[in-house]
Amino acid sequence: MEVCTPLKSDSRLKHRSMTPLRFLRGVICLVVFLSTAFMCIVYLSPLAVVGLRLISIRYSRKAVSFFFGLWLSMWPFLFEKINKTKVVFSGDSIPMRERVLLIANHRTEVDWMYLWDLALRKGRLGFIKYILKSSLMKLPIFGWGFQILEFIAVERKWEIDEQILQQNLSTFQDPKDPLWLSLFPEGTDYNEQKCKSSQKFAAEVGLPVLTNVLLPKTKGFHTCLETLRGSLDAVYDVTIAYKNQCPSFLDNVFGLDPSEVHLHIRRIPIEEIPVSETKAASWLMDAFQIKDQLLSDFKVQGHFPNQQNEEEISTFKCLFTFTVIVCFTALFTYFTLFSHIGFKLYVGLSCAYLSMATRYKIQLMPLTNYVHAFYNRKKQKNA
Repeated sequence: MEVCTPLKSDSRLKHRSMTPLRFLRGVICLVVFLSTAFMCIVYLSPLAVVGLRLISIRYSRKAVSFFFGLWLSMWPFLFEKINKTKVVFSGDSIPMRERVLLIANHRTEVDWMYLWDLALRKGRLGFIKYILKSSLMKLPIFGWGFQILEFIAVERKWEIDEQILQQNLSTFQDPKDPLWLSLFPEGTDYNEQKCKSSQKFAAEVGLPVLTNVLLPKTKGFHTCLETLRGSLDAVYDVTIAYKNQCPSFLDNVFGLDPSEVHLHIRRIPIEEIPVSETKAASWLMDAFQIKDQLLSDFKVQGHFPNQQNEEEISTFKCLFTFTVIVCFTALFTYFTLFSHIGFKLYVGLSCAYLSMATRYKIQLMPLTNYVHAFYNRKKQKNA
């Protein structure tokens, strides 16, 4: 059995040290990101996820994707322009604005953030949804954002999660609603101890023994396919690797790591994915064997094959978006602190609703749905 080892660093790419200037810049970035997130969420979400959603889910989602897509675009700006992290794309060339299920390996706690760099380039930044563990919904501010963006929170217990997935995925079946649904089939981030446990289990049950990834959990993958198959264009199989080290959230904030992020994408048309649960599980296992080999080759070569020349993100657009968001945040802050008491009441009610909606997983429906449900219930009583 091959020993689990982290991906090797390139000796020419040194870990960035923490300097006073880098620390100050990181603190400023963190304050800006948190303050802009808070103000955008409390001022815009009642309009988008309450007002518009009571009229039309589609228009509500478009508004949410537009406003919060602008905010999310600041993260690729931080990674690529401020931190000078090089993002390298390879594999298949993928078209713009497809509706897809995206699966990826889970190297560290911030893998999902680097998928934003890809989504931004493909016009899908505001439409990316994640299936994530429910504990992340408790994060201050970010948990509210996850609720607004309709991320799917699971308990990582299939007897509970099956119903959660089916119920939430059923709301994404309309092919006219743009969607990038992102799933990490390993169910947790990779480390050496988890790898050894995964290898031991694989050897006991006769599954492939993997070195650089954990065995994928197949039931959630099949449920996503089964529920959404009729509305998806493809599955994107993304393999992520880092130089120098796998970054943490604070590494991203302070720009310490990574020096490079490599994303290898395989595009598989949805009709090529098997329908049956057994065959879909086998397909996913084969896909993770391919990932394992890609990561083994990355250790040796320092890159993935078939690199693509994706356009760099526009510095001008990033700066313009950043300026707009900061200006609106300053305006909202002024309204909250120094203007009419009605703004303070609005913020208070917004915070109360967001806390309750996140705690109890509330997603409003259009008023017409409630009217139909009321009349149906009334008919059943009279029958």
